Amino acid sequence: MAGVPLTRNADQIAYWNGPGGQRWADRQRMQDELLQPVSTFLLDRAKAMPGERIIDVGCGCGATTRAFAERVGASGYVLGIDISAPMLERAKQIAPKNASVEFLLADATVYPFEPARFDLVASRFGVMFFDEPVVSFANLRQALRPGGRLAFICWREPRLNPWLMVPLQAVYNHVPKLPEVAPEDPGPFAFASEARVHRILGAAGFSDVAMEAYDLTLDISVGGGIEAAVKSALQLGPASRAIEGQPVEVIAAAANSVREVLAPFASEKTVVLPASIWIVTARNL
Repeated sequence: MAGVPLTRNADQIAYWNGPGGQRWADRQRMQDELLQPVSTFLLDRAKAMPGERIIDVGCGCGATTRAFAERVGASGYVLGIDISAPMLERAKQIAPKNASVEFLLADATVYPFEPARFDLVASRFGVMFFDEPVVSFANLRQALRPGGRLAFICWREPRLNPWLMVPLQAVYNHVPKLPEVAPEDPGPFAFASEARVHRILGAAGFSDVAMEAYDLTLDISVGGGIEAAVKSALQLGPASRAIEGQPVEVIAAAANSVREVLAPFASEKTVVLPASIWIVTARNL
């Protein structure tokens, strides 16, 4: 974790540099394919242009960073920033050698970005884990030039995201529930509240905040059928956190329960469940 200040977001830094971050890095290809529809929405709303300079916050293994680099071309520049060393290592391995990208292991809350140098701050699910989101977004806004844009995607409330919650509820038949998370605590659903997002971005100095709700479906098996879906549910997301450290027999029983609840959503090669996101845009005026 060298180079990552621990003054903010320490719990998240610890998690994403441990087994959790390594699992995401190991499953990079499948996760990129799973979330491709979401990446497409982000690229569409962000409207990156040739020659622009972009910060990709919580870039992970770099799927959106690479996509933005294609949009800005050789005259542009994309900085992918993340707190996860395992995921950034994977990002560097698969990035095209001639791409106008740089990957930075750092906390976007405290990193001293060069002021007013970027045209766009973007993120695909990388901003909901900030411990002090107003501070984080204010720091990112200072990196934007006047008129610069913000575009990110976050999850709406849990009940609208069965793709995550259905496996988790099945796992709860075998393990204790995860600690209660308050609506404004860092986590996947921390930005589910439209009012909260408006409040945070306004306090951070952004203007013209707009939020678009979008319902979609995700094949959590990525074409691999029910067994691939069970494996995915138990390796990533809240269900994986719930079973972490449990005995082999408990995990096996949980897997059986997940298999049962996913069966109604399965076809021969897909396991498709509903999901729902916010597409958020704003400006630095």
